[in-house]
Amino acid sequence: MFHPDILNRIKNAHPIVYPTTTLPALGVIPTTEGLDRLFELKKRDELKIVSIAVAEFSQVVNIVQVPPYLEEFLDCFSPGSITTILEATEPLDSRLGENWIAIRKVAHPTARNLLKDVGPLTATSANLSGMDVKNHCIDAAAALGLPPQAAISELCPGGEPSTLIRCPAFLSLTDGQSPEIVREGVVRSEEVANKWNALN
Repeated sequence: MFHPDILNRIKNAHPIVYPTTTLPALGVIPTTEGLDRLFELKKRDELKIVSIAVAEFSQVVNIVQVPPYLEEFLDCFSPGSITTILEATEPLDSRLGENWIAIRKVAHPTARNLLKDVGPLTATSANLSGMDVKNHCIDAAAALGLPPQAAISELCPGGEPSTLIRCPAFLSLTDGQSPEIVREGVVRSEEVANKWNALN
């Protein structure tokens, strides 16, 4: 059970800091009001999109097209190590990518429980744009000028960011194509290609 301060902030579209398997994330419900607050808080360029964190892909089937093979493919990798850019069912806020939305299925148990309770939240790093991220959620919140009540008090281990891949809805296991690597992170491009080919 999460503290009422955390749940009330989320309900009212105010950002909170929550743990992930790498670094603290800044989460807000992905509404216009919530995104306005997040981008202002981070001093983030509005051309730089933010991803959405989910506990399960079933939470976003109404906003993105989830290819039938996707979860089988992602199961080939460490949980949370891949963020997938998927086609939107209809255009969303440009700060989320408009027609292509980045979805990260989180692995951290606290984050998973939170997202099961409140639904999808943004998954951007909890820092001012261009600045380092603190490993403890409380410290990350303080660096953003947020009170301790806006953070789930946990220490994150650090590490490389997730690898970002684009998966069009029409992509299949038999058409000779493969997901596009947009950003190489903790999973290397060669491993993505090898795992994809192994599914064929």
